[in-house]
Parts: sequence; C-alpha cells; structure tokens
Amino acid sequence: MAELPLVVLADPIDRSALERLRAGPCRVLDASADPATLPDRLTDAWGLIVRSRTKVTASLLGRAPRLQLIARAGVGVDNIDMAAAGARGVRVVNAPAAATLSVAELAVMLVLLLVRGATPQIVSTRDGRWERGTLGHELAGRTVGFVGYGRIAREVARRLSPFGVRLLAFDPFVPQAVDSTELVPFDELLARSDIVSVHAALTPENHRLLDARAFAKMKAGSLLVNVARGALVDESALLDALTSGHLGGAALDVFEVEPPVNRALLTHPRVVATPHLGASTEEAQRRAGADTVEEVLRALKGEPLTAMVAPPAGGR
Repeated sequence: MAELPLVVLADPIDRSALERLRAGPCRVLDASADPATLPDRLTDAWGLIVRSRTKVTASLLGRAPRLQLIARAGVGVDNIDMAAAGARGVRVVNAPAAATLSVAELAVMLVLLLVRGATPQIVSTRDGRWERGTLGHELAGRTVGFVGYGRIAREVARRLSPFGVRLLAFDPFVPQAVDSTELVPFDELLARSDIVSVHAALTPENHRLLDARAFAKMKAGSLLVNVARGALVDESALLDALTSGHLGGAALDVFEVEPPVNRALLTHPRVVATPHLGASTEEAQRRAGADTVEEVLRALKGEPLTAMVAPPAGGR
C-alpha cells in the first residue's frame, strides 16, 4: 500500500483544525515547536502549512523536493516566495476571509482612538492622573479614504458608515464600488481624506506606497491607519510628517520589520502602536485553521481548490 502524503505544520494552528487534518488522508508532522528543525523535516513533505512566522524562501523550497502545496493560514502571502513556488509548480492557497471581521474591527477601534485622541488620557488615568481637556474630535462629517478596497476595507466601511462619514477608496483592481463608497484616483484620495486607512496587499509595485510625496499630498492634520502590511508605508517619511506636525497622528498595527526597530516612531506622542493584532482573536484563529485545513483536504482528495492564490507556472 502506498504511503499517505505527508503534511508538515510549520506554525501552530487551532487545535480542532489540527485534529481535523490528522483525521484526513495524510500523515501529519507538527514541526511548529522547533522552527530550526523545519528544513530537515521537509524531505518527504507533500504539503506545508504556515502562518506569518515561517518564511518560505527559495532555499527552503529547495529542501522540499516533493512539495506540491503550501497553505497559508491567513491572508497575506508576502512571506512566501511566489515566484519560486510557481517555478516549481507548487500551488499556494490561503484563508482569505478568516480574519476579515477581526481586522476590520481593529481598524475601527484605531480610527476612533486617533480621532478622539484618547490614548494619552487612557494611559494617564491608569497611572493615577486625572488629565481632562478638550483634545479630540468627532468622527461624524469626516472623510475616510481606503487604500485598497477588498474584503476588509468594505467591512470597515460598513462599520464606519453609521457614524456619518464620507467614504472614498483607491483600488486599481476594483472597477465599481458595491456600496456608497466613491472610487477615486490615489492622489485625489490623499488630498480629500481626513483619515487614510491602508488595506492593500503588499506587492513589489506598491512597496512604500505611502512615502514622503504621498504624505505631502495629505491634508494638514490628517490621520493614517495601517492594519495591512508595514512595508506599504515609508516609516522614516511618516516619522518626519508626524514630527513636522503635517500629519495629526498615525495608528499602526503593522511594521516593515517586526518586532519594530524604529523606537522614535513607536514612542512618538502622535502614534498609537499595536503588535500586529489584526487576526489575533480566538474567532479569527479558529476560522483560519479550519479554512486552511479544509483547503488542504480538498487538495489531498483531488477536489477543486477554492482559495488558490496563483496558479503554478510549471503545472503539477
């Protein structure tokens, strides 16, 4: 009897999803507890499951001659060398909807914290001070511009709309809005928005899309929220725009290097920083594990895949 395909787990996933995978037509090797051993465990791997911690480089792929599938338990695949995977004919799938609600809710929270300017008061009250004053603003009547208008941005728009805001979006891949959001060119979005909320996928073409030029086009006193990918923002240029007072504040859940090394940005009084918490809810992690495992099981059974990121160049 032929040996069952081997699926290697590089990063932890929800326990119930792992049990579901182990009940499937495969062998499962959990290497998540010791990442240093991963390359040596890929020799016979048919499938590889990763989250954001594991970087699937061309070198790592070279250690997995039998690999046919990479499953990302999350949305972004910028930790996977897609060109190298495509050249090998390795299919890549993800869990595109798993964290949508959690990330959208975090974005709304950050928008409200910035507009009200509440973070310093929260900290000072916790520290035993009672520092009142008129510092914040209302969200009503403001214009929110989305850079990228996929699933998450649309859920943010649904949640912000009852506040009485105007909604803009720039997304070259969206021909028509499905709601009241107005699609506009990038520069127009920057010039009109009181709050710019970043939701684009990271690609080589939009690396540091929000740079010094972009910040100069934004309204004086406007706000930036980034819950997408840190490398979409030029952090040095952002720090300059905040220090000069041109930008009124920034809320960042993601950074180009994580953990972040730019202490001046992290500790800036106009910055609210969180440690990449967008998908870090119990609900999102359960969905990510379940969706990923179901896609792996479909692949094992030869069924059509529902979340393939890009077709393999070589075919397999």
